[in-house]
Amino acid sequence: MGFIKKLFCWVAGIFFVTFVGLMGLGLWLKSKLPTTDKVALIKVEGVITTADEILKKLKKVEEDKTIKALVLRVNSPGGAVGASQEIYRELIRIRDEYKKPVVVSMGNVAASGGLYISLPANVIFAEGGTITGSIGVIIQKLEVKKLADKIGVEVKVIKTGKFKDVLNPFKEMTPEEKEYLLRLEEDVLNQFKLAVEENRKGKLKVKVDQIADGRIFSGKQALEIGLIDKIGNLEDAIAEAGKLAGIKGKPVVVELKREQPLVKRLLGTDLKGFSLFDGSTTIGVYYLMY
Repeated sequence: MGFIKKLFCWVAGIFFVTFVGLMGLGLWLKSKLPTTDKVALIKVEGVITTADEILKKLKKVEEDKTIKALVLRVNSPGGAVGASQEIYRELIRIRDEYKKPVVVSMGNVAASGGLYISLPANVIFAEGGTITGSIGVIIQKLEVKKLADKIGVEVKVIKTGKFKDVLNPFKEMTPEEKEYLLRLEEDVLNQFKLAVEENRKGKLKVKVDQIADGRIFSGKQALEIGLIDKIGNLEDAIAEAGKLAGIKGKPVVVELKREQPLVKRLLGTDLKGFSLFDGSTTIGVYYLMY
């Protein structure tokens, strides 16, 4: 019995040493192989509620020296102003500081915040029927005062200033409060307009004030006014990115995806409940198409 136990230990030890040795050899060989210049692909889909995951991917683009260009696939009606601006700022950094070309491929819709994050691109592609534009700001407030009155619910608010509960759903908004929020929206809208002017300088064929009223455009209309650069699909955008980066031939594309939790990879779900509204973002300032 003791012999069998020793034999098992020897076999296990040899297997372990061999396994580690082969892994080390594989890593060494990989480090000696010539690197291939690549184009990174990042997809932004749905309402933009947070920038965290996209920023992680953009950091990889910055840090990976084999990635020579970025294609941002945008299929989004926009979302929170702060998150959109975070993504926008990082794309500016990739384009200007890291000198890596950025190309945007618009999907079905790239409107409001979806357009905003597209603006830093060296070249913007869209299909003729893509919906874009919607340059504007919206603040949403759920008002339930009448319902609360019917069921006899009264909410007492103790506040430090007259505008502190301006978005309180249990009260009607006063004209003064509406004026206050409109001034806030005007400031945020001006930031959007400035981003359009700075990034589409020499390309935009109309004054930004003419289109900054929330209206939407088809891709064809956006091309006519200089809001986008070319009609084309994702493959056209990838080819353009490779060309701008000086990559010869068809570029190698690496899609940067979100790393899924182990539970989701095994079960196909993260076991979290689904909700029509994100409670953390139902109140706020949005670059969002409605």
